Amino acid sequence: MSLTFTHCFLFVRDQDEALRFYTEGVGLEVRTDATMGDYRWLTVGPKEQPEVEIGLSLIGPPLPPADYELVRELMTKGSMPAIIFGVDDVQTVFDRVRDAGAEVLQEVIDQPYGVIDCAFRDPSGNMIRFSQPKQ
Repeated sequence: MSLTFTHCFLFVRDQDEALRFYTEGVGLEVRTDATMGDYRWLTVGPKEQPEVEIGLSLIGPPLPPADYELVRELMTKGSMPAIIFGVDDVQTVFDRVRDAGAEVLQEVIDQPYGVIDCAFRDPSGNMIRFSQPKQ
C-alpha cells in the first residue's frame, strides 16, 4: 500500500491577499485556482514538491456556521497551528518574507533540537515557520 501526503489547508481572511503573500513573499506556486459556484478552490505549493498542495480557504464549509466567528478569533490571536517549510538558507528566506511585509514573530535563531529557524504571521494571522538543519 502506498501512502503519500498531498494536501493541507489554512484558513485565510482574504484569498487574493493570501495568494499574493504566499506566491510573491514566500515563493510558492499556484496549483489550482478554480471557482465552483460560490466556492473558490485555491491551492499553492513549493516548486520542488509538485504533488503537495496547500489550500488557502475562506472560513466556511465544512465548518459548522456556529464555529466561523470562533475560528476568526483564533486566527486573529495567532492561535491556529503553524505550517513549517524546510529551506536551505533560512536567513535569505527570512529577509525576503520580512521585506514582503510579514509580521516577524521570531528572528533567525539556533534551536536546541537541531535546526535554525524563524517565524512569521501571514496576513491572516497564521504562523509560518522556516527551518534549516544545522550544519
